[in-house]
Amino acid sequence: MIILNDFDKSMLSLALKQAEIAYRKGEVPVGAVIVNDDYIPVAFGYNRTITDHDPTAHAEIVAIRLLANKINNYRLNGMSMYVTLEPCVMCMGAILNSRLAKVIYGARDFKTGSCGGVLDIASIKEINHHTAVFDGSSLNDCSYIMKNFFYNLRRKKKN
Repeated sequence: MIILNDFDKSMLSLALKQAEIAYRKGEVPVGAVIVNDDYIPVAFGYNRTITDHDPTAHAEIVAIRLLANKINNYRLNGMSMYVTLEPCVMCMGAILNSRLAKVIYGARDFKTGSCGGVLDIASIKEINHHTAVFDGSSLNDCSYIMKNFFYNLRRKKKN
């Protein structure tokens, strides 16, 4: 776990706003923000798997696709992603293939996380590209929105 600076906290807060959009739409509340090497937010995404009928429409993938199309390049060299939940294997694969320099996530995922929660994909030395991954889970709001979402979902199913 790292100590987040003010910029990191503000970017995770922007990602959390994306997660809130997903929450309001009934999607698992995960949000992502990509910032360029000038520290300017250039792409946003939130989970859209239900909305788009697409199992790959995770927040990270949505943001990566948006930016790659915007700049006409799949390589996002020097850019960083802030995401509210530890990326899964699919998302970590996309993060590595897009050449993102850094990922900071706001909540651990002990069921599907691939940055130490279940697996640690980024630590595999044989992978061609390496992305620095930082656990920023000291920001409790990111885990709170997930807990609240699933608590309300279970409550609805009981009624």
